[in-house]
Formats: sequence, structure tokens, C-alpha cells
Amino acid sequence: MEMVGQRKWNRRKAALVFLLPALIGLLVFQLLPMAASVVISFSDWDLLSKWTDINFIGWDNYSEVFKDDKSYTSFKNVFLFLIGYMPLIAVLGTLFAVLLNRKLRGIRFYRAALFVPVITSWVAVSIVWRWLLNGQSGLINFLLSKVGIHGPIWLQDDFWAMVAIIAVTIWKDIGFVSIILLAGLQDIADDYYEAADLDGASAWRKLTGITVPMLSPTLFFVVSISLINSFQLFDQVLIMTNGGPAGATSTIVEQVYKNAFQFNKMGFAAAQSWVLFVIIFAVTMLMQVLQRRWVVYDR
Repeated sequence: MEMVGQRKWNRRKAALVFLLPALIGLLVFQLLPMAASVVISFSDWDLLSKWTDINFIGWDNYSEVFKDDKSYTSFKNVFLFLIGYMPLIAVLGTLFAVLLNRKLRGIRFYRAALFVPVITSWVAVSIVWRWLLNGQSGLINFLLSKVGIHGPIWLQDDFWAMVAIIAVTIWKDIGFVSIILLAGLQDIADDYYEAADLDGASAWRKLTGITVPMLSPTLFFVVSISLINSFQLFDQVLIMTNGGPAGATSTIVEQVYKNAFQFNKMGFAAAQSWVLFVIIFAVTMLMQVLQRRWVVYDR
């Protein structure tokens, strides 16, 4: 018995030794910075002062988040983005997944081509699209002019700037969503469709009675991931519009970045970050509750 117990203890020590580098990295680069951000959020630290000069001001930063007009605008813009982005990414992702699930010549090429934007840097993508959407000399407006359409000044217009951000984000994310949904489609057994064919079910009936229910767990995962990522919208906004025009595309993460590293309001930025965390956490918990009503796990 002692030998068996000794072996278990040796295995645990070996596991701890192998896990230690990862645990140290987790502690140093994630847990400690998170704890520090909590402390900073209750102070007026300006990033330039010493830690010993930190001045605690209680909940003032958090109350300021809800009073600040720019914070309100950034949260509003994120929800506007969600309204335009989430339905389209779910519907188009499902449509592309169905198309990519067909047995066509060169289908592997089409799958790879659709996924290329996903692995491309947001910086590179945003710079290219900023040129394409240039209101004066951009390729998009040039092509529109060839068919008699006068294109808008995309990134300098309050309405069209957000439309452009949504469109570019969908273009980049559609490959990821489609490939995940494609995996879910291929996991559905053919027996269901064969039985439906024997019963004379229409294509619409098979879609609503078999495909959508069976695909719902994968669709729930995709919607959850897309929702969380949308709340953290930043790269394309900073590069394409810098939050403009007049704050029309400003987002909360963009505000956190500017308050922390441009205006040196680190305490206020940390408070904004934790307010965003609470919102994302609440939405995620709500999604977990709602999944019980429409997600089908039994097959």
C-alpha cells in the first residue's frame, strides 16, 4: 500500500513540475495584473506617478463611468454594432456552412479561401479596407460609380462608418463561424435525412426539423464567442476610424485604451474595464440560461 501511495505522490509531483512553468506564467501575466487593475480602479493613478504615490478615491471612478458621456456613447455604439453584426454573422455563417458542406469539385480550396481572412492580421486588414472605403479615391466607390451609384464617404459619415465596421468585421469573421458550423453539420448523421426523405419531408422541413435543432449546440457556441468578441471591438475601430466621426464608432475598449495610454487616466480606464467585464459576464450567464430553451443536446 505504501508503494502505491508513493507512486501516486510521485506522479503528482511530476505533474506539478511540468505544470509549474504554465502556472507561473498564468500568475505573473494574468492573475497579478488582474488583481492590480482592481486596486488601480479605486485610485486616480495617472501611470506616470510612482506606486507609492497612489491615491485611493473609492468608488469615484465607477460612478464616473456611468456619468461620462463618452463612456455612454461607446457602450451605445457597441450595442448598435451587436444589432447589426450578430444576426448577419449567424445567418450568413450558417448559409456558407451549408454551401461548404456540399460535395463540389475544389471544395477544399473554397473552404481554405474563406478562412484566409481569419488568419490575417487585423492591422493589415483594417489598413487595406480603409483604402478600399476611401470616399474620394477608394476602390469601392470607384466600382459603384461604374454602375451609376454615388458612394458615400464611408468612414467620415456617422451612419456609414458603423456600417463599414460591421461589414468588415463580418468579412473577417465569416470564415471562422462557417468552419465551426460546418463541423457541426458534418456531425449530423445521414440517417435523419434518409428517414425524412422516406417520409416525404420537404427541404424546408428538413432544415427546421433536423438541421437547425441538431446544429443548435454548435450555433450556441458560435453565437456566444461572437458576442463576447463583439463587446471587445477595438482593432478595426482604432485603425479605420479612430472612434470617429465625432464618436460614432467609439467603443468601450477603444475608450479604455485612450484613457489609459493617451490621457494617463489609468484608474478610470481600469474601472471602465471592470464594468465591461461585469457586462460580459452577465450576458454570458444569460446566454447559459437561455440555451436550455432552444439548444438540443440529445441526438
